[in-house]
Amino acid sequence: MNRPLSETIRSKALAIRAAVFDVDGVLTDGRLHYSEDGNESKSFHTRDGLGIKALISQGIVVSVITARQSAIVARRMQELGIEHYLQGCRDKRSGLAELAERFALSPSQIAYMGDDLVDWPALDQAGLKCAPADADAWIRQQCDVVTVAPGGRGAARELCELILAAQGKLDAWRRGFQ
Repeated sequence: MNRPLSETIRSKALAIRAAVFDVDGVLTDGRLHYSEDGNESKSFHTRDGLGIKALISQGIVVSVITARQSAIVARRMQELGIEHYLQGCRDKRSGLAELAERFALSPSQIAYMGDDLVDWPALDQAGLKCAPADADAWIRQQCDVVTVAPGGRGAARELCELILAAQGKLDAWRRGFQ
């Protein structure tokens, strides 16, 4: 996150207490790989994972809402320490409301990153609306933040760093690696 933040984005990001991500097209590049025997595979970017862990370490709740059901996603959530996630959630508006209630948050305290029309009901409710660079064109137009990186290749990390920067925590997190 090296871009200057507008005051509007900084203000919205300062209020964030939870970051919620879609999976396919956000934490992955959106492609689905099936082997001949029917097994599915997905690719997750390690830098996105480190950004997610940074948010968690700074007290930001991180969650995932995905319309698909996948053991691979469950495994990745476990690796990242994401305890609360919703799979098979076709109504993402209700999913976001469920998470807000679980953590006693208002919509203005939630950032949501999605890439396609199925994400709009959740994006529409979020206080900070975010999309990867390669998201659906209409979705990008509706969002407060569109990352430079595409989905599955650093978009989630950009959002994590934006939130940390707005909250004055990014430099301290980075110094922790020195």
